[in-house]
Amino acid sequence: MVSGKFGTVINCIDGRTQLPVSNWIKENYSVDYVDTITEPGPDKVFLEANIEKIEQIKSKILISIKAHNSTLIAIAGHHDCAANPISKDEHLIRIRTSISLIKSWNLPVKVMGLWVNDQWKVQLVDE
Repeated sequence: MVSGKFGTVINCIDGRTQLPVSNWIKENYSVDYVDTITEPGPDKVFLEANIEKIEQIKSKILISIKAHNSTLIAIAGHHDCAANPISKDEHLIRIRTSISLIKSWNLPVKVMGLWVNDQWKVQLVDE
């Protein structure tokens, strides 16, 4: 049995986002650990409708839920994303669309979106 509370984040591979997002989730949702699933431009992945890649992400989420009893899933987008070089407003739309898709899986978790701004500070987009 794993001890401690877990959350899960679908985050960009960009190393600048890892610690700010993980720390923000720990501080704001009282979790001890954050399982991290990385993809270049994760909010873009969900909109491209690449079924194989989305299923891989979903499979990893299910492992986090089953093995670690994760209670929340966050999808994060960020400023200056090399894999998804679009405006903040476009990122926010894609993050919200990704939230809707993840919620459609009816998993027993809270689902939220996060934005990492140009100061590398995390902001809640939506729950």
